[in-house]
Amino acid sequence: MTDHSQAMTAKYRQDYRAPLYWIDSIDLDFQLQEPLTQVTAISRLRRNGEHNEPLVLDGEGLSLHSVRVDGVPFTQYEQGESSLTLFNLPAECVLTIVTLLDPAANTALEGLYKSGDAYCTQCEAEGFRRITYYLDRPDILARYSTRITADKSQFPFLLSNGNKVDSGDLGDGRHFVQWQDPFPKPSYLFALVAGDFDVERSHYTTKSGRKVALEIFVDKGNLDRAGFAMESLINSMRWDEQRFGLEYDLDIYMIVAVDFFNMGAMENKGLNIFNSKFVLANPATATDSDYHGIERVIGHEYFHNWTGNRVTCRDWFQLSLKEGLTVFRDQEFSSDLGSRGVNRINNVRTVRGPQFAEDAGPMAHPIRPDVVIEMNNFYTLTVYEKGSEVIRMLHTLLGEAAFQAGMRLYFERFDGQAVTCDDFVQAMEDASGVDLGRFRRWYSQSGTPELTVTDEYDAESGVYRLHVSQHTPPTQDQPQKLPLHIPLDIELYDEQGAVIPLQYQGKAIGNVLDLLEAEQTFVFDRVAVKPVPSLLRDFSAPVKLHFDYSDEALAFLMRHARNEFARWDAAQMLINKAVIEGVARVQHGQGVELSQTLLAAFVAILDDGELDPALKAEILALPGEATLAELFEVADIDAIHQVRNEIHTSLAHAFGARLTATYESLRLPAYQVVHADMAKRALKGVVLGYLAALDAGSADLLVRHQYATADNMTDTLAALQVANSHLLPCRSELLADFEGKWAKDGLVLDNWLRLVGSKPAEDVLEEVKQAMAHPTFSIRNPNRLRALVASFAMNNQVQFHARDGRGYRFLTDLLIELNEVNPQVASRLITPLIQFKRLDEGRKALIRTELTRLANLEGLARDLFEKVSKALQQ
Repeated sequence: MTDHSQAMTAKYRQDYRAPLYWIDSIDLDFQLQEPLTQVTAISRLRRNGEHNEPLVLDGEGLSLHSVRVDGVPFTQYEQGESSLTLFNLPAECVLTIVTLLDPAANTALEGLYKSGDAYCTQCEAEGFRRITYYLDRPDILARYSTRITADKSQFPFLLSNGNKVDSGDLGDGRHFVQWQDPFPKPSYLFALVAGDFDVERSHYTTKSGRKVALEIFVDKGNLDRAGFAMESLINSMRWDEQRFGLEYDLDIYMIVAVDFFNMGAMENKGLNIFNSKFVLANPATATDSDYHGIERVIGHEYFHNWTGNRVTCRDWFQLSLKEGLTVFRDQEFSSDLGSRGVNRINNVRTVRGPQFAEDAGPMAHPIRPDVVIEMNNFYTLTVYEKGSEVIRMLHTLLGEAAFQAGMRLYFERFDGQAVTCDDFVQAMEDASGVDLGRFRRWYSQSGTPELTVTDEYDAESGVYRLHVSQHTPPTQDQPQKLPLHIPLDIELYDEQGAVIPLQYQGKAIGNVLDLLEAEQTFVFDRVAVKPVPSLLRDFSAPVKLHFDYSDEALAFLMRHARNEFARWDAAQMLINKAVIEGVARVQHGQGVELSQTLLAAFVAILDDGELDPALKAEILALPGEATLAELFEVADIDAIHQVRNEIHTSLAHAFGARLTATYESLRLPAYQVVHADMAKRALKGVVLGYLAALDAGSADLLVRHQYATADNMTDTLAALQVANSHLLPCRSELLADFEGKWAKDGLVLDNWLRLVGSKPAEDVLEEVKQAMAHPTFSIRNPNRLRALVASFAMNNQVQFHARDGRGYRFLTDLLIELNEVNPQVASRLITPLIQFKRLDEGRKALIRTELTRLANLEGLARDLFEKVSKALQQ
């Protein structure tokens, strides 16, 4: 393996030390011009304590122009590859540093860069050091003042954090705007945007009567696609006041949509910079799922104003302090505004699929990591989604009132500070009086706990016992595991589907059982009949559940469970059982056989006139192949694919003529973004897929008709997805038509790229390579890459994992190219190569060959080095 020396040094959470210097304020002056932008940074410094240690500032890819201390040229410094060290500074001083940058050449999309014709920034996690030499760490909270000067005709809008305090023309075709942020913030929250945009404007009056200007900046010509984002922003502001009592604190709130962006969006104080995917929508260009995504992400970044900005992280190991908490808040927002059951199902899908896979892979880490080489690698599903599940467990254990009391105490104690996950949990404990000692292990222990439950019923005494044991398998980072505090939400049903009250010796027992030990027994009495237990309702903990349900019991829960999630979950368990049995049969050369109980249970769901069509669609949509692979120690990729397809076909035949009748009943007169209609469109898409499995010939006509008559992108794309996944005769023609229609709109064309990448046929890689030559495709645009390459590598299991290794070679070649262009995106795309633990030995060997090729690459970026080296240690 190539020696990557000092740059690859690991950092440890336990090594945290407070900074040697504080920076109280920083005045930034940006002279935006081609080719080089000049940045002047004037920082007010003071020593932290009695010492005369040098000040070591972070900096990457900077050209240093000058250094002054208290206005006088300063020469007592050393410039390193990624640092500037200043010696013999006074105890307090004003430090002025002038740097030169080339934003147009910055393909990493960190720091200041060009997105199309506009300038924009991305400073989280460590991008500010690409703008100026600075203490680029989240516990340095300074007040920022920013002056931007640029050509007025090219860049009429000059935006930064806080409130606008001054602006004017400079007489030479250039103009300036001055911004001031009254709230101290870390450098990762700094933002700057300069460009020419269309602007959607509105306002919001806060609960205390303050009028806030709202502005959403989009590329010219996209104004008709900004309305829903504005509506979502206003809903977010209102919801945060109503549910959390939190009010916005500046005079203006701005969102800018840019095309070139590594992440979904960024919560910079008062100036959120968004990937345009999460802003732009109208019925012709965006699906229902896009609308959901916009509402969620707009909410998420707005909610960060308090959970992330007003109270921020002491160090990057505490990232879940802001991200897990804010994901929980955005999930609650979506649930309060839409269908709680359906939102919960979609959140759990992410945890059970890719997050559980992350737990089992080489990058397994607790939600508060202990060691890191490249911070960008910890923007993970574990920190975000599992982090959110940990917050949700706190909410489950404490209840809404005590949880909100904990939130109030958290803000009272820590507003304007950089703090830790421990500080948050302590506030919850102090406000509620609940002992969270064992619960804290969720922050420090990695991996997916497994719950094994058995039950025992004594008809004579009417006593029912649940024996529960917990075990967390060892992970690559942590061989030893301890018992956790797991909230287990249950309900018991009698044979008529009526709920049996939980009680013991005259005392009522709540639905949430506290599992604290490796093994525990819970006893209930006055249980007249042997009950059917509904376990882990609402996914009350991010664990794998093992309980020996019969098909009959699961069918019963699909019909009778009061909790929507529990009904869906019972259907998942029924399918999982069938997949495990089916794979074993296929491996023994037998056909797949489904129980009549399973078929009847799913037919009953389709026939249920009372069921929300959105929930019906979720239950009838089979789990993805990657999620099903999590059921096996060694996943037989080809057998899983075959069995899932056969289950889908068998269900289609069981539904029979009902499918056509259901499809016809779901036609809508005109498109509206309302839950009832979205639910019907979702179900119509699922039913269309079953119709294709039933009769490809008639489905081909139906798909052509739906595509031709659709008045919205949801129905258009549903038709294309069915044509693509079932390789219907119309596939090529419809995909070509769609590409022709949207060839110049990258965001819409991403749908076409996703379809190309997920084609379930052996020639998919040829089509992927052809698509990479499309005029709209650029390796420098993360959205295009994710749409095409991630859909192939992450969602096209059989073809990516082709036994000759061509999928692995293709991805590795691309990663080598991306290593030079955008290592952060490369690090996200490598995931399917490093998560090979469940694959067979032949595929493992092929992947190791490719990872070794990467490991030996001269100049391998830290982002990739960390993941490749850990994967090869497996």
